[in-house]
Amino acid sequence: MRAPLVVKRALDEPLLLLAALGSILLATTTLVALTMYASSIAGAGVRRALETASYRQTTTTISAQVDARTFPAYDRMVRDELAAAFGAPPGVTTSLRSDSYVMPGQDGEELPELLRFGSHDGLDRHARLVEGTWPRTGGQVVEAAISERAAEATGFEAGREFVTKARLDGSAVRVRVVGVFRLDDPVSGRWAGEELLSRGVERGEYTTYGPLMVTQETFAARFATGVRAVWAAEPDLGALTPERLGPLAQAVGRVGERLAAAGCVNCLTAGELPALLTQLGTASLVARSTMLIPVLQLLLLAGYALMLTARLLADHRRMEVALLRSRGAGAARLAALAGSEALLVAVPCAVVAPLLGPPLLALVGLLPWIRSSGVRLAPVADAGTYLVSFGVALAAAVLLALPAVAGARRTYVEEQSARGRGGRRGLIQGAGADLALLAVAGLAIWQLQRYGGPVTATAAGGLGIDPLIISGPALALLAGGLLGLRLVPRVSRLAERLTSRRPTLAPALGAWQVSRRPLKYAGPALLLTLAVAIGVISMATTSTWQDSQRDQADHQAAADLRLSGPSEGPELGALGRGTAFTALPGVTAASPAFRAPTEVGGQSALLLALDAGRLPELFRLRRDLSELTVAQLSAALPGDRAGRLELPGRPRTLTVRAESRAAAPARLVLSDALGVWRDLPLGELRLGGNRIELDLTPLAGRAGTIAYPLSVRGLVAGDESGLRLTGLSVDGRDVPGADGQDGDGRDVPVTGAVALPHGVVGFGPAREPRSLPVVLTSGLAATLKLNPGQEGSVRFAGRVVRIEVVGLVASMPTSAPDQQGVLADWETLQAYELAAAQPSRAATEWWLATTGSAAAREILRSNPQWDVTAVDRRELAATLRDDPLAGALQGGLTLGFAAALGFAVLGFLVNAVVAARERRAEFAVLRALGAGSRQLFGMLATEQAFVIGLSLAAGTGLAVVVGNLVVPRIVLTGQASAVTPGVLFHVPWASVAAMLALVTLVLVAIVAGLARRMWRGRTLEER
Repeated sequence: MRAPLVVKRALDEPLLLLAALGSILLATTTLVALTMYASSIAGAGVRRALETASYRQTTTTISAQVDARTFPAYDRMVRDELAAAFGAPPGVTTSLRSDSYVMPGQDGEELPELLRFGSHDGLDRHARLVEGTWPRTGGQVVEAAISERAAEATGFEAGREFVTKARLDGSAVRVRVVGVFRLDDPVSGRWAGEELLSRGVERGEYTTYGPLMVTQETFAARFATGVRAVWAAEPDLGALTPERLGPLAQAVGRVGERLAAAGCVNCLTAGELPALLTQLGTASLVARSTMLIPVLQLLLLAGYALMLTARLLADHRRMEVALLRSRGAGAARLAALAGSEALLVAVPCAVVAPLLGPPLLALVGLLPWIRSSGVRLAPVADAGTYLVSFGVALAAAVLLALPAVAGARRTYVEEQSARGRGGRRGLIQGAGADLALLAVAGLAIWQLQRYGGPVTATAAGGLGIDPLIISGPALALLAGGLLGLRLVPRVSRLAERLTSRRPTLAPALGAWQVSRRPLKYAGPALLLTLAVAIGVISMATTSTWQDSQRDQADHQAAADLRLSGPSEGPELGALGRGTAFTALPGVTAASPAFRAPTEVGGQSALLLALDAGRLPELFRLRRDLSELTVAQLSAALPGDRAGRLELPGRPRTLTVRAESRAAAPARLVLSDALGVWRDLPLGELRLGGNRIELDLTPLAGRAGTIAYPLSVRGLVAGDESGLRLTGLSVDGRDVPGADGQDGDGRDVPVTGAVALPHGVVGFGPAREPRSLPVVLTSGLAATLKLNPGQEGSVRFAGRVVRIEVVGLVASMPTSAPDQQGVLADWETLQAYELAAAQPSRAATEWWLATTGSAAAREILRSNPQWDVTAVDRRELAATLRDDPLAGALQGGLTLGFAAALGFAVLGFLVNAVVAARERRAEFAVLRALGAGSRQLFGMLATEQAFVIGLSLAAGTGLAVVVGNLVVPRIVLTGQASAVTPGVLFHVPWASVAAMLALVTLVLVAIVAGLARRMWRGRTLEER
């Protein structure tokens, strides 16, 4: 059976056809894998983000005032609207809390302890019984279950029966406690608005216990007297796709409007789900947009590799095509033959590529940064995948057949005349197309830098992908590579001059060969240059992205562990919080901090006050953000500090004796060993002598301890008071007497007390402090027109303050993007406030340096009554690093990097083999003239070293230039906004050097193999 002509023709040239097959298969497989990866990572990233989102973020709550009559109607209305918004009925939990009831036996008391009743759907799914049973509906006696903590606080046990009365109308309810339960996770976000349920007791002006949990039917019948009902919708978001994020966010956001239209006028809707869905939609768009960058780079490289192979194939067959043309074959026939041959190679690749994509992505899924995100890629080849595969293969077939079709019109004589010495300039350079391409690439990169990312605002007001910006990096690489080709003739001529003066033959022949036909080497040089540039940019982008995640975590946290919350509370008082926090496991350094927005020079800025001496241990500031190091800032920030009068021992009470010339309110300023300042009100001083006794124990709180020794910093009573401190005395606990034993209390000498301006009594120099040293952000310093080393009076927190700028930072750690900031020393700022008779700054935060935060976080988590919000730098860095949407680019870059190296090696191998095969006669002549194997290898090595060396150098340089312009702009946050602090382009030179060495080793091995083969080839006589 005779094979078709196209098959015979293909089998006649297996090497080039195999090279074309490899190029098309590599291109289709990689592009299909990238397409599948982009789709999979977007969907998996959205699902992962929703799985790890907090209860508060994924839950929509609706609250309304209800009574026994309105509750059933509102309940149906809310459930129907939620089902319409989510497309299916979500899980809805109804929570109700009653008005206050009096604790049994406390009727008639002025401040009785209180009870509350409640109902919560599905409480048995989130709690377990410790004793008894769950309550039932019905009967004259109300059955109720109580939490274990509330039971401990009230003494109620299962089986206890009592009568309680309502605070409002005095109606009595007989209650039987039938069960005691324990919440599975008391600190879960589910109970964020249920502090009484999670803690069992709330202490304030009144102490309230409970709630006593009853069934919903019982609550509606007995306790629904104009109380607040809360419906919490927990939708199943596991199957949510990126395409549905926007519509679902809009539908959920309109639930409140629809409820009001339906008649629930007092229904209030709250929840972070619409914002979360919108954020994820933006993050998904950002991920897809950045994924297009390696796709376009790979398309560029694959297209050029195929064109190079097609040109070699066309050059090899041009005499054959010319002969066919001279014997009557028309252009259409030759084009059909070339197209059929191209399809013969491309169609199998189109079929196989979708099957190779999933295994390739499985290998990508083994990468540490993909595995750490928790995303498991499981893509399947669907119709869309095959559509992409056949589209890429068809485009590849067109590129493969194009040179053959273009040369089909040449006659045999024209082909013979074209086989002479090659020109020195290609068509692209001759026409100036490389310069035009450079201009387009420059425009694209300019737009990228102007808009700050590939995702820009559309005319409709939304976000979209700008195709010019996305194509900018690929166009820049191509333009840079084409411009580099202009160097090939010049460098080759220079090499020819240098080697011709040397006595050795091989380098001179090699350099002469390159100089004679530079365009022969321009194709593989450009291919290798682009491949190396793409590889270096991929490695640099990954390294830059990883560094940026660490920089963002350092900037947002600023310390290893940053704790915020109220400056004092019932459990931990103002002087008890620091003691508890510094005792956490792994803490090596700590500082109280004040962090809050304030007004500086008429502009809102973040005021940050820390112990300057602790800055080197605590404060994380990226080196490029300030001309001064953290150690230098630490040395420059301290200014005039306030004196102190240290109190002996561990006093529990403090007696203050003072004289005043006028009635005025006064306060005592106290500090502990950790540096926390606290103002203690002394009440209204009367004219003459005053004696005020202060109880210091509440400063610690119920669960806290005071860090001794305590120090008195001063007294403040106003300008007209003429205040004079006449004496201090402390109690006898832990205060040593004259014999070294505990005494009965004693006076503390106050001889160092001095009268300061503004009615302040202090223990330092009798003058106001000098200028307040501060570190400003550059933008704020420009607004105030102050440079480092300058002093000036500015409006600071509502009053005029003299400051001295000791340093500038580009961005203040913990600040929001574009927010200005001020950094001051904690002690100096407190002294400045004391001298101005201003209230002391409360410790709104605690900054801790730790060797590890896991144990400390667990203790904080198990003590919700401390009211602490923790920002963990390590946890934040892991969260940013493992975000599958923000890190999606890394997997795509890895695929693109591997494919780029594959194209480079394949293209170089094919070009070198074909070039060597075309020169068999030349090698045979050299052998006949006595050239040895070393000389033959030296000549080939010189030729290819020119290509390899120039390509590696040009590719690396091109990657550094383009990377500096592009990479910092494509590393974005999940909200498509610029990163704070700004991204620094980082090239991992050690990894790049290893990659270049590996590529060089492979290419040199190819050259050595070719030389060995040519040496063993046919001689001129054998031909």
